[in-house]
Amino acid sequence: MKRPRVLLADDHRMVAEGVKSLLSPEFDLIGVVEDGRTLIAAAKELRPDVIVADITMPHLNGIEALVQLQKDNPKVRVVFLTMHRNVAYARRALEAGALGYVLKHSAPAELVTAIHAALKGQTYITLALSGEVLRAIRDEPQGTTDPVAKLTPRQREILQLLAEGRSAKEIADTLGISARTVEFHKYTMMEALGLHNSAELLHFAIKHGIVAI
Repeated sequence: MKRPRVLLADDHRMVAEGVKSLLSPEFDLIGVVEDGRTLIAAAKELRPDVIVADITMPHLNGIEALVQLQKDNPKVRVVFLTMHRNVAYARRALEAGALGYVLKHSAPAELVTAIHAALKGQTYITLALSGEVLRAIRDEPQGTTDPVAKLTPRQREILQLLAEGRSAKEIADTLGISARTVEFHKYTMMEALGLHNSAELLHFAIKHGIVAI
């Protein structure tokens, strides 16, 4: 019987090694990548059955990578494996189209179950957060409590790169746009979020998980 093919995205090598051992009895691990942009390229090339990805990764975080992957393949199956025990993160991931949200410390007990659920098109939320997440989705309209929802995917992409210390020119070269467009997005974000300077924008990116410290 053909084993499901899994692509792993995590920039922490020790975590990646641990996940490999968890998955090897039941799945074929077809690749390991360390940032969101490489994940997009690898997913398009390898076409895995399921992607297991961290949220916080360099260059492009996991949620934004999922948004871009869905443009190419709306049926892409992604299970997030993260350290963020936060309802807002989980909700953002699920609203972006994730089929799983598992905490790293729960991986030995839950990750394989989450992957099997994703293969069936079902959603798995880590037991530590499932009740809170479902209540939040039921009681609050989409995006009302998450200020990140005020930003477009392109703005979130640019915000992460700005927060990682990239210049407007470097971001422009990476995204194939002009430096002037990068600056326009920067100031549009500040206006939308009620922020006054680059330092406040950086603080926002860290606080809301757009970029790791």
